Amino acid sequence: MKKILFLSILVALIFEVHAQKWETSFEIAKNRSEKEGKNIVLVFSGSDWCIPCIKLEKFIWESTEFKDYSESHFVMLHADFPKKKANALPKEQQEQNDKLAELYNKQGLFPLVVLLDKRGKVLGTAG
Repeated sequence: MKKILFLSILVALIFEVHAQKWETSFEIAKNRSEKEGKNIVLVFSGSDWCIPCIKLEKFIWESTEFKDYSESHFVMLHADFPKKKANALPKEQQEQNDKLAELYNKQGLFPLVVLLDKRGKVLGTAG
């Protein structure tokens, strides 16, 4: 049931959906979520190697419709896992992303979208 609800929301975002702000810190995302009364959309991606991740970025996350919708409905949190040395994340950011993966992406799926409440409880996932 949760998966159906989450997928319905994601589809609605595609059709209903300017300038969302992507967080890279889980703590900042949780604080914003609590303060603004919004759920968190956590996106696990491999920005330089995962073709479905790249397509999701191009056709959904970068769309004007999604940006408009997400700005008023979600706190967006990005956990990237690039493979190329040229795109390597700072050590602190990579460690934080690894911790997020331990909590929310134990199977190592890419892309993976996880809907969280303000406390970090999983409300739904879609891969």
